Amino acid sequence: MGLKVQRRRVCRWSFIELAAVVALGIGLVCVAQATWIRGKAVLAQWLIARAWEQAQAGVRAPKPWPWADTTPIVKLELPAHTSGLEAQQLMVLDGASGRNLAFGPTHDPASVRPGVRGNSVIEGHRDTHFRALQQLRVGDRVRVQGLDMRWVSFAVVDVRVVDSRRSRILLDADVPRLTLVTCYPFDAIVPGGPLRWVVTADRL
Repeated sequence: MGLKVQRRRVCRWSFIELAAVVALGIGLVCVAQATWIRGKAVLAQWLIARAWEQAQAGVRAPKPWPWADTTPIVKLELPAHTSGLEAQQLMVLDGASGRNLAFGPTHDPASVRPGVRGNSVIEGHRDTHFRALQQLRVGDRVRVQGLDMRWVSFAVVDVRVVDSRRSRILLDADVPRLTLVTCYPFDAIVPGGPLRWVVTADRL
């Protein structure tokens, strides 16, 4: 009788240990995946910044890496309070594809270039490059720099959450406008929901 009880206890502890090992393994995989995504985002911005410097030096459509099918078109600067340290500068890629979004904010080619009359739309991921958008408020200043090295300043005039199933971003505008878009909520466990965090800024 005592032997059977002892065997049951051994089996029970083995199952608990196995469950703990499986949980630990899943946790490590999640941490590794998150680290990889953020690490890739940081490294990509560095490579894109190098290509940006080449473009400003006169190189035509330099690629951030040999197999890239996109190039940087502007540098976006967010105010210091969004990152807690200093003004955050992000390289913006041409073409709003899912693959490009993994490496940095992207400019929607259906919209105008930043700084000219009309609405320029830039999109980014909520958990990497555009996480700082949640800190933007009406009245904040954002800037973009073109290949001519000139900075254009914009003032935030609206921040809101919209449902992408019921609302569309208008590309026409009477003034030079900049619209920054990312998914919402910022802490969502499952990505790809219908809600968007939309920041609208008009040129000063």
